[in-house]
Amino acid sequence: MWREKKMRSVRIVLLGPSREFIPRLGFHSIWKIRGYVMNYKKFSGAASVALMIVIAVILMLAPGALGQSKYKTLHKFTGGADGGAPVAALILDAAGNLYSTTEYGGANKAGTLFKLTPTSGGGWTESVLYSFCSQSNCADGKNPGAGSLIFDVVGNLYGTASGGKNGKYCYDGCGVVFELTPTTSGGWTESVLYSFTGGADGAGPSAGLIFDTAGNLYGPTWQGAHITSFCYDGCGVVFKLTPGSNGWTESVLHTFRDKSDGSNSSAELILDSTGNLYGEAWNGGRYGYGNVFKLTPNSDGTWTEHVLHQFKGGKDGAEPQGRLIFDSAGNLYGTTRNFFSGGHGIVFKLVPNSDGTWTKHTLHQFTGGRDGAYPYAGLTFDSAGNLYGTTNAGGAYGYGVVFKLTPSANGGWEEKVLHHFMGGKDGGNPYAGLILDAAGNLYGTATSGGRGNGVVFEITP
Repeated sequence: MWREKKMRSVRIVLLGPSREFIPRLGFHSIWKIRGYVMNYKKFSGAASVALMIVIAVILMLAPGALGQSKYKTLHKFTGGADGGAPVAALILDAAGNLYSTTEYGGANKAGTLFKLTPTSGGGWTESVLYSFCSQSNCADGKNPGAGSLIFDVVGNLYGTASGGKNGKYCYDGCGVVFELTPTTSGGWTESVLYSFTGGADGAGPSAGLIFDTAGNLYGPTWQGAHITSFCYDGCGVVFKLTPGSNGWTESVLHTFRDKSDGSNSSAELILDSTGNLYGEAWNGGRYGYGNVFKLTPNSDGTWTEHVLHQFKGGKDGAEPQGRLIFDSAGNLYGTTRNFFSGGHGIVFKLVPNSDGTWTKHTLHQFTGGRDGAYPYAGLTFDSAGNLYGTTNAGGAYGYGVVFKLTPSANGGWEEKVLHHFMGGKDGGNPYAGLILDAAGNLYGTATSGGRGNGVVFEITP
């Protein structure tokens, strides 16, 4: 029989961050180690040894404890000059440097465009290439959103900022498309290619851009143009920017009208080999939960929208927000977050049929538990056909996960969580998707945690 002995209070140091404050522990205290709640009593002799063994086993078996050495934070944002709240995905250049944006922070507290450079010692150095709102009335843009950057063939960067410049129809400015050009002195110069007015041309671009082979840029806007009772700031557009001798000219390819064709697109577009555009509308559509659409160019220069799938909410999915991707067979893959429609989000596949329709298959239904909840971003394929992504919440600690989906022999898909975010030094609540380098390393951003303003992270295989 164990002999209980009252002892003075002690402090226990946890082997990892915890979301909750851990008070001093005394006789009959209730405490938590990585989600496991237990009554704490101090024992003497062999009982103390047994208790420590139990604690060690709990820590080893705790969610996310295994494989944590594969996760590494490359930069913790302070929210000051280096930026804060990275919500966009990263991109890599040929030298292995990482680039992205932060929504806040910087010299003018309106967001940054940053670069992370690997050092010889295994660390990374952050440099801010541009701080937004450096011009009067933030004419250069402010608060770049979830859209990732892209390079052109000579190394210039292109992106969008959801605020800044024109404000007649927009409370905080209607947003811009910008270009950053490297200078011979090692700096970067920003140029605004187009400033949205909030009228028929759209407003609030929060997705990234894509190039076609002729050097034209394409993207969606979240707001502007057609106004309905739901889209009181406009339902948004799909636009094209064409370069010319006098700058760039915008043309609207499609104006969203809510109930018939969707509204509020914040997903980057993709192009197929014949020049068709594919994207997602976050809301609207037949059931009000968004859709997947295709835009086909016509011989007269106009474009025709075809809705490939109308989301019904719940288990069927709702609120698609991330970028679609193709596999080699022409199937589309994406995610829905289901935040307002019940459920915790899905990973889906759309298969084209011979009659021009598409059939949707759900590859994974998130439970909101250890497997994650609310995937905002799109997916990434590796060379073996596995899918990778993030969820904004859920997981062992409620701060989201990095996951991998592997196709199985029976035609299904199996999920494996590669990292459970703890919301502390490792970050938390990722909004963006992942990128892979040639060695199979994953890179991403998390919006919270670190020093309180998000992190850039790496997961090695």
